[in-house]
Amino acid sequence: MSTSLLSGLNPPQLQAVTLPHQSALILAGAGSGKTRVLTTRIAYLISTGEVSPQGILAVTFTNKAAKEMVMRLSAMLPINTRGMWIGTFHGLCNRLLRAHYREANLPQTFQILDSADQLSAVKRVMKALNVDDEKFPPREMQHFISASKEQGLRAHEVEAYDPYTRRKVEVYAEYDAQCQKEGVVDFSELLLRCHELLVRNTALREHYQQRFKHILVDEFQDTNPLQYQWLKLLAGKNNSLFAVGDDDQSIYAFRGAHVGNMQDLLRDFNVASVIKLEQNYRSHGNILDAANALISNNRNRMGKKLWTSEQGGEKLRVYEAPTDVEEADFIVNEIAHLKSEGMSLSEIALLYRSNAQSRVLEHALVSKGLSYRVYGGLRFFERQEIKHALAYLRLMENTDDDNALLRVVNFPTRGIGARSIEQLQEAARINNTTLFDAAARAGGKVAGFVGLIESLKSSTQNLPLPEIIDHVLVHSGLIAHYQNETGAKKREAEERLENLKELLTAATLFVHENEDDSLTSFLTHASLEAGEHQAGDQEDALHLMTVHAAKGLEFNAVFITGLEEGLFPHQNSQRVDGGLDEERRLMYVAITRARRRLYMSFAQRRMLNGQVNYGVPSSFLHELPDDMLQWLSPRAMQRNPFEAFGYATPAPSRSPFAPAGEGLGEKGVGWRVGQRVMHQKFGEGVVTNTEGGGKDGRVQVNFKHAGSKWLALEYAKLETL
Repeated sequence: MSTSLLSGLNPPQLQAVTLPHQSALILAGAGSGKTRVLTTRIAYLISTGEVSPQGILAVTFTNKAAKEMVMRLSAMLPINTRGMWIGTFHGLCNRLLRAHYREANLPQTFQILDSADQLSAVKRVMKALNVDDEKFPPREMQHFISASKEQGLRAHEVEAYDPYTRRKVEVYAEYDAQCQKEGVVDFSELLLRCHELLVRNTALREHYQQRFKHILVDEFQDTNPLQYQWLKLLAGKNNSLFAVGDDDQSIYAFRGAHVGNMQDLLRDFNVASVIKLEQNYRSHGNILDAANALISNNRNRMGKKLWTSEQGGEKLRVYEAPTDVEEADFIVNEIAHLKSEGMSLSEIALLYRSNAQSRVLEHALVSKGLSYRVYGGLRFFERQEIKHALAYLRLMENTDDDNALLRVVNFPTRGIGARSIEQLQEAARINNTTLFDAAARAGGKVAGFVGLIESLKSSTQNLPLPEIIDHVLVHSGLIAHYQNETGAKKREAEERLENLKELLTAATLFVHENEDDSLTSFLTHASLEAGEHQAGDQEDALHLMTVHAAKGLEFNAVFITGLEEGLFPHQNSQRVDGGLDEERRLMYVAITRARRRLYMSFAQRRMLNGQVNYGVPSSFLHELPDDMLQWLSPRAMQRNPFEAFGYATPAPSRSPFAPAGEGLGEKGVGWRVGQRVMHQKFGEGVVTNTEGGGKDGRVQVNFKHAGSKWLALEYAKLETL
C-alpha cells in the first residue's frame, strides 16, 4: 500500500480509514473532510487486500456524489471502477432488480415511471374505478401510494379505519396490479421491491451478504426507515456497515429522513465507539464557535464540537433593517462592495428560509445590475404557480393570448381533457380565430372557463392592482387548489401558497413605486424581471438559494436573510415535535456554509402576503455569543419599531398592564399592531394581530424567544415597552 494514500489525514480521519473489519459510525462535522474519509477508506480496503473492488457497496444520496467518489477512487488507485457498486439507493436497487428480474417477478425490460408518468397511471386507475377526483385529488392519491411504499407497506398492510382510507387503499391495490401487468415500477417501488426480494429469497440474500463484506453509506442521517432496513438485510450478521453522517445536519424530516437511525445503528450493530471528525477545513474560528454555541441548544445530540487551525477571523456581521426592502438594499450594496474588492460573485451566497423571500432580493439585484442564479430552484416570476397566476391576469387583459389560455384552461382541474383542447385548437384553426373565441362558441366545461374569465374581468374593474390579484387568486381556484394538497405534497404546496401571496406583496410595492400602476404595466414589469440578468452558465453570478438547497456547498461570503421569529425559525416548527430542533439544525447548516465572512440580517417590518408584519429578531440570534457579533445597526430590541418607520408611537393603555376591559381601543382591544410589549412568562414581543374585546378579546404577540402566541385578554397581563 502506498503511504501517500494516508498522508495528510488527521488522527481521527486516519483512525476511521484504517479501522479493522467492524461496523462504525463516523460523526462527520461540516467541512471535516467526510468525502475524503469515505473514498480513502474504500481505497485503503482495496489496496491492503482486505476486499476486492467488487466486494464493496457504497451508497450515496445523489448521482453527483457517486460520480465524484468514483473519480476520486480512479485518481487514488490504478483500478477499473466500472463494475463497482457505487450509487444511490434507487440506482443500486435498480441494478439488483435488473440482475434478478425473474426472482423479482418483473419483465427483463421493465421500465421506471417518473413522477409525471406515475401520476398519469394513478389517474387511469381512478377513472377505471370511477373514483371522484375532487374528493380524492390524483396528486394526493399518488403521494399516499408513495408514502405507503416508503414505509414498507403494501396495500393490504395499510390500516384503513374509515371508508375514505379504504377507498385510497383500493386505488393503491389496483395501481399495483396495473403496474405489474404493464411491467413498470415507480421510484418508491424500486426500493420496496428490492427489500421484499431480499427478505423472501434467502439464497439471494446470503449471496450478496457474502459478496459485500464492506458497506459504506454517505449522509447516513438522511436515511429513512426502509432504507435502513435494506442496509441491515445486506449487512447481515458478519459484514461491516461504515456509516458517515452528522446528526446536527439532519434537515430532511419532511422527506421521511429519520435521524434516529443513527442511534439504532449503534444498538443494532454493537458499535463500540463513535469516531468524531471535528476539525473543520472550511471556516474561520468565529464562524465555527458561533455554530457550536447555537447547536448546543438542541436536545438529544450525539455531541461534537467543530474547531479549526485557522485564526478566529472576522466577527459575524448582523444588520437590522427597518423594512425588508431596506434589508435587500443593504445586502446588494454589500455584495457590490465585495465585488469591488475583488471577490467574485460566484463566491457569494444569499440564503433564505422560504422561496417566497427571494422576490424582494431578486428585485434589488436586478436594480443594481448584479447577475445572479437561483440554485436548485426557479427565479420568482418563473415559478409554476406564479406563471399560472400571471396567465389568468394576461388572459383578462388580452383574450387573444393563446399561450395563457392553454396554461390555465384546465388548471386547476375543471374536467377539460386533452381531447377537448385538441378540438378547440382545431376549431380555432378552421375558423381562423383565437382559442378564446373558439371556446366562446363551444359548450360545456370549455364555455364555463370562458365565463370564469369574463367574470374575473368584470368583477375586478376599477379595483386597485393588489385587490385585482387577490380576487383572481381566490376566484380562479388557485389558492384552494394548493390549500387542498395533502400528504407528501403538502409542504411543497405551502411554499407555492407563500409564493402566490408574495405576488400580492410585489403588486403592492409596484403600486408605491410606479406612476402607472395598471395591470398591463405590472405584467410588463413581471416579464422584464423574469428575463433580465439571467446569468449564463459561464457567467460570474451570485448564488441565491434556500438553506435546504445550500447543504453540502460552501462560499467565501454568506448572507442569511429574514432572521425573524416565525420566518426563521419558521412558524410551522411549533406545530410538530422536534420542529424547533430541526430549524436550529437548519440554521447551523446555514452558518457553516461560510468560509470567511458571514452576514445575518432581519427586518423590523416585512411585507408578507400583501400585508405589513412586525417581527422580532430570531431567537437564534440570541443564542449566538455577543462577543462574536458585530452589529452594523442599532439593535431592534433597544427601540420601538414604529419610531424607525416614521410613525407615531402607539398610545399605551391606561395602566402599564392590560387585563380585560382596560384601555380598550375602538374595536375593544387596547393593544395595536406594532406595539412592543413584555409578558411575565414569554418575555419581549411585538403585537401582530388583535381580535374582539372584553372577556372574548384576544391579542397575537410574536415573542422574541417563545414565537407567535394568541393570548386571551381576560387572563394575559402585558406590559407596554
